[in-house]
Amino acid sequence: MNTIYIFGLGAGDIEQLPLGVYRKLKAASPLFLRTKEHPVVKELQEEGITFTSFDFIYEKHEQFTEVYQEIAAVLLEQAKKGDIFYAVPGHPLVAEKTVQLLLEAERRNECRVVIEGGQSFLDALFTTLKIDPIEGFQLMDATSLQGGEWSLTKHTIFCQVYDSFIASDVKLTLMEQLPDDYPVYIVTAAGSKEERVTKVPLYELDRVATLNNLTSVYVPPVRDEKLLYHRFETLRRVIATLRGPNGCPWDRKQTHASLKRYLLEETYELFEAIDDHDDDHMIEELGDVLLQVMLHAQIGEDEGMFSIDDVIRGITEKMIRRHPHVFGNVTVESAEQVVENWQRIKEKEKETNDEPVSLLADVPKSLPGTLKAYELQKKAAKVGFDWDDVEPMWEKVAEEIAEFQQEAAKLHDRSRLISEFGDILFALINVARYYDINPEEALHIVNQKFYRRFSYIEEQARKSGRAITSFSLAELDRFWEEAKEKGL
Repeated sequence: MNTIYIFGLGAGDIEQLPLGVYRKLKAASPLFLRTKEHPVVKELQEEGITFTSFDFIYEKHEQFTEVYQEIAAVLLEQAKKGDIFYAVPGHPLVAEKTVQLLLEAERRNECRVVIEGGQSFLDALFTTLKIDPIEGFQLMDATSLQGGEWSLTKHTIFCQVYDSFIASDVKLTLMEQLPDDYPVYIVTAAGSKEERVTKVPLYELDRVATLNNLTSVYVPPVRDEKLLYHRFETLRRVIATLRGPNGCPWDRKQTHASLKRYLLEETYELFEAIDDHDDDHMIEELGDVLLQVMLHAQIGEDEGMFSIDDVIRGITEKMIRRHPHVFGNVTVESAEQVVENWQRIKEKEKETNDEPVSLLADVPKSLPGTLKAYELQKKAAKVGFDWDDVEPMWEKVAEEIAEFQQEAAKLHDRSRLISEFGDILFALINVARYYDINPEEALHIVNQKFYRRFSYIEEQARKSGRAITSFSLAELDRFWEEAKEKGL
């Protein structure tokens, strides 16, 4: 099996190149370079060292991934003929995707790889920037940047900032979490005679002309706590503090049971914000709902039962498991098929060797009455216990109203009167379901409508200077009709 010997050209000029690597480069043949755009290369050429560079491959592809794959493929093909030599900027094992691809090929027994060393650009960067990586350090590849992987509280270096396009990607990613004027440092050819360090506000990052393959961007760690308020870790720490020994007495005394009412209240306030199409209000109310989730999770952690990590892990696993058409190889043609698959997967998850469980068992007991009736009917309908047409539903509504009227005329048994009224509501919810109307949502809308129109009545009464109780029903009803005409 032939060998690919890989050298690192260091971070800057030839003075930084280890003597052993320099001697091996002079004897290397055939020698391939990922790029000739490096300070050492010009001096190697002057000493008569010949090589083949892969710069032309960069011109063929729009994605760096494709560039690296082709370079690796060419090297593997050349290695079939005999031992070859390959040189890359910096150290071969630092931010070198082509080297990683070759190591993967070695694991497949396609070649043998020998790393011949070289100086990483990181040592020179740490010296230039005067930072100690033990404080927390992160190296990010600017060509394949994922914003969620970046930690704001660590020293962060973005390497391979070749040009203004990559710098723009880095800038936009950083500006999602940092102020536009946050100071960043552009470092080029660190440790060499050509070293340049430029401090710029973040919004100017892609406006600097001198960007090349020796350029990195340094982002100092965030020290201002306010700039971390949007981070999940900060919220988690705040909630833990509130529940801690020196925290808030109210938060410390809460239990899962005592918080139930607040979760319900915050949920309905969120509904109101959604109905009002009020984005700012939605942000606030979603935050209040999230607060309830975090409090429950912190109580679980305090009691040693579960933590927010368990909550997140559970929902992540469920979403992946129940979306095989996204994360697996299942094919769906419509949203309806998605729902069918979801239900089948859900039912399979609940299969046990215990006694059979009712189809209605997974309808939450704590749902509001109208919504619970809606869900119970939906479950029963899935096995055919449902009318195909709305007419029998309306007949059932009429039948239940008649039975209620009969019971009301007797005025003997209040429990039966309540039961008969419940039958009316249940029958009406069946009609709502036929027309795909959520009864809870419908009732919420009509409650809001009543509130607006009655507020108009109150306003008109105040304008008249009379007490609202002095108006007749007919007068109040006239105000109500005015409110309807105004679209309230």
